[in-house]
Amino acid sequence: MNIDHIPKIKHTTSNNFFLLAGPCAIEGEEMALQIAEKIVAITNKLEIPYVFKGSFKKANRSRIDSFTGIGDEKALKILQKVSNEFDVPTVTDIHEVSDAEMAAAYVDVLQIPAFLVRQTDLVVAAAETGKVVNLKKGQFMSPESMKHAVTKVTDCNNQQVMITDRGTMFGYQDMIVDFRGIPTMKAYAPVVLDVTHSLQQPNQSLGVTGGRPEMISTIARAGIATGVDGLFIETHFDPANAKSDGANMLDLDKLEKLLTDLVAIRKTINHL
Repeated sequence: MNIDHIPKIKHTTSNNFFLLAGPCAIEGEEMALQIAEKIVAITNKLEIPYVFKGSFKKANRSRIDSFTGIGDEKALKILQKVSNEFDVPTVTDIHEVSDAEMAAAYVDVLQIPAFLVRQTDLVVAAAETGKVVNLKKGQFMSPESMKHAVTKVTDCNNQQVMITDRGTMFGYQDMIVDFRGIPTMKAYAPVVLDVTHSLQQPNQSLGVTGGRPEMISTIARAGIATGVDGLFIETHFDPANAKSDGANMLDLDKLEKLLTDLVAIRKTINHL
């Protein structure tokens, strides 16, 4: 697969990386449109092919009282509105087999969460919709093992598959990105680096995941230098008050500077 298979993806001659970016979760229509509008303006300016990201529900929460969503259909309709209003593709994650067909009616890319990427029925259900499938590498999996997850999709006669690395567990409460895995996984499918979830600090004592957003630029720069095809960034105009994953999201006001720097690095790499 290359990004040409993603519906509504903007074609450029810049040979840039592509970007999956947006809030962790859809909290409402106004916030989704506000974030999308700003990212679209930035990516158009920098000629970065763009996919809007937003979870229509959050099933993998640390605590039972954590925010899980505003309602499945309501959130999916907001994703569809973002796509129609800004003419960009959208991606959302699914957690159950029944989610695949439902979400496929509204979005262009179905994402399999890292904790669930070994769930064969879920991966197959996503593949059989005919949508692009984004497989997040399990924090507990080697880069080489992702070949089998990719094969589950392609064995369903769906060649539209990509892998997103979101870090590997480093002890109980930290993550690390092993950049040696990037070229390994590129042999199986296009590879995206999730530069925000890779900086999570899970399993904190209060049951709220921590993070190190000050390291986002470092991880992103290294990813571009090692040849990732795309980047995944969760961003919000008010991370401190975001309803999900605020601890590791990028402040939306910092996105343009980061992407400008990354485009410059990509151009340098392309000329080597």
